[in-house]
This record gives sequence, structure tokens and C-alpha cells, in this order.
Amino acid sequence: MVQDNGKSGPDSDSELRELRKVYGPVEADVLKSFLESQGISCILRGRMLQSVMPYTVNGLAEIKVLVAEKDFETAERLLESAKKFQEDEEET
Repeated sequence: MVQDNGKSGPDSDSELRELRKVYGPVEADVLKSFLESQGISCILRGRMLQSVMPYTVNGLAEIKVLVAEKDFETAERLLESAKKFQEDEEET
């Protein structure tokens, strides 16, 4: 689920940059798994513990996907490529 324990993720010395905002732990975990499978570490940071209060209204379940500044452009390109692939699959 949502992690922000400082033990995994981008180097502690690197600057973090927000890659995406998602609204639920499932979508966040899918993004995290995809990025890590491509060699990009990330941190998930949420406003609240979704397992205690699983609300998605008014951004209460908002989770920020953060990556190191040095990985930001690569991560953006990967997500854009995945989006285009998904759109192509839906057309066929």
C-alpha cells in the first residue's frame, strides 16, 4: 500500500518531484510497480491512511507519486508511452 518510510525510494540526497496525483491506493501501487519495474524508484505520499478511512471524495484519498528530479523526465516519457499503448489497445 502507501509507503513513506524513508527506507526505499529515491536517494535521500536527491530532490523529489511530484510525477502524478492519484486517488486511491490501487492506482498508486500500479504506478509504483510499473516505475520500479523500469528501474525508477518512487515514494507514495498520501494525505491520510486510506485503509482506515477509504474515502475518495474531495481529494481525501489523494496520493502523490514522487520521483527523484533526475528520473522525472524518464518517468514522464514512460507513463506517456504506457498511455499511448493503452489507447492503441482500446482502439483494436
